[in-house]
Amino acid sequence: MTQTESFDPAAVAAYQFGGQDIPWMIDHWGEHRSEHPFLIWEPKDGSDRTWTYAEFAEATKQVAAGLHAKGVGIGDMVLIHAENCPEGVIAWYACARVGAIAVTTNTRSVRSEVSYFIEQTSCVGAITQPKFAALVAEAGPELGWIVVTDDNSGLAASSDELAHGQESFSVLEGDAAAAPVRTADPMLPAGVLFTSGTTSKPKAVVHTHANMLWAGKVNPTNIDMGADDIYLASLPFFHVNTQAWAIWTVLGVGGTVVLQPKFSASRFWDVIAKHSVTHISLIPFVIKAAFDSGIPENHTVKVGVFGLIMPVLDQMMGMRVIAAYGMTELVTHCIHSNDFESYPDLAMGKVSPGYEFLIVDSDTGALCQEGEIGELWIRGVRGVSVFWEYFGNPEATEKFFTEDGWGRTGDMVRLLADGNIQYCDRDKDALKVGGENVSAREVEDVVRTVPGLADVAVVAKSHEMLDMVPVAFVILADPAADQDAIAAQIIEACKLDLADFKVPRSVYFVDEFPTAELGKVSKKDLREMADAQGDS
Repeated sequence: MTQTESFDPAAVAAYQFGGQDIPWMIDHWGEHRSEHPFLIWEPKDGSDRTWTYAEFAEATKQVAAGLHAKGVGIGDMVLIHAENCPEGVIAWYACARVGAIAVTTNTRSVRSEVSYFIEQTSCVGAITQPKFAALVAEAGPELGWIVVTDDNSGLAASSDELAHGQESFSVLEGDAAAAPVRTADPMLPAGVLFTSGTTSKPKAVVHTHANMLWAGKVNPTNIDMGADDIYLASLPFFHVNTQAWAIWTVLGVGGTVVLQPKFSASRFWDVIAKHSVTHISLIPFVIKAAFDSGIPENHTVKVGVFGLIMPVLDQMMGMRVIAAYGMTELVTHCIHSNDFESYPDLAMGKVSPGYEFLIVDSDTGALCQEGEIGELWIRGVRGVSVFWEYFGNPEATEKFFTEDGWGRTGDMVRLLADGNIQYCDRDKDALKVGGENVSAREVEDVVRTVPGLADVAVVAKSHEMLDMVPVAFVILADPAADQDAIAAQIIEACKLDLADFKVPRSVYFVDEFPTAELGKVSKKDLREMADAQGDS
């Protein structure tokens, strides 16, 4: 081990970001680009509202004062369970001012899932919207307080939704002068995002202030983002795509983000034209919607950020499509393509500055040679260029990181002769449903609660719009049992305990599972069997 490898991550953060944290970043732009628009809220009805950097800094101080008045302090967790809305973004950065940790959660979750989020992080209070107020109250009876926005991301709430009996979000809007001031600590935790991989329960990924500062430092270069560029954020704020890859990138250069409640195919190009958007995130259903609505000849988008190199997209969409690979744990685009190099189809690009990578044979632990498929390992600095930990789950943290700091991504790749990394497959137990991570094990655990099953395996089935959807393969304990009745029970059990995107679209009954080496279930073969079944 070299001398530099023995240094604590906090020492690295102190050298790179000494005296800096998220409030420092907000206040820096509030002073130096005070009148430049930071956040443009674009609700469904088109009645947009803009916060300049100075106005946004003031708004976060006001809400920080309100949080402080409720007793929220350094290290406290605050739930933000809301669809995209300005209140949620302001509250996230207000938590950072206080030194609290914002826990943003998936709004498609059912009550048991929200209860798990609250219990796992010991949230002291919650910020939500009228449509979710009753759910949050039922899921978190231990919460000290709940405040509710006046509307649902710009849409009027129903009378039933407004009868929640909780305080209005406005109670948090205090005197900015009363906002607490603390010493900047870049290693202080700032946010939690839940992510599903191969475990039975979602894991709470902890991001620090230094993680945000790092993303703001390196991401703009990765995707050619400048101070006068405008990023359209229409994917959920409770995902790393909007929270980090869009907003943290914008903050790094003092740029502008346009926030929509959710992705809208019908308004996609109109919103881009209205705000002269220059950067967008591309995932399969966004690309399909963009094509279906007709691509304008003279649109303003110069960069679309996608997961893989597909040269045909550049030509068809009239923009530069940059490949950018990352995951919640890795904070930024740790692998990306450059404009000055050529790449083969489906390449991911090359490793970004500040990261190292290996490709490792999952069975033997040996390093893969050129052309061989193995698991991608990424190494950065914990709490700076990669996440800090899985909160309350040291076993999962130790499983992700090797002793010398390599992060096991679960993604299967190969190294090409020209040094490019090519994506091959995801971990057999991880699914991506319309941009949402789904753990096959989590779904399997729920399916197994249905009586009469000998075994179950959940895999991904290809889907035109969502890229993939979950389906369940089942072996019955009694082959003569009523398949239709059991399939209905499986779907009902999943709807009760899982968010809608995790519910299997189909249930297939088989006599046995295909196996691979050592008798393991071959989920690759099951995926092929599912795709052969046609549409789900």
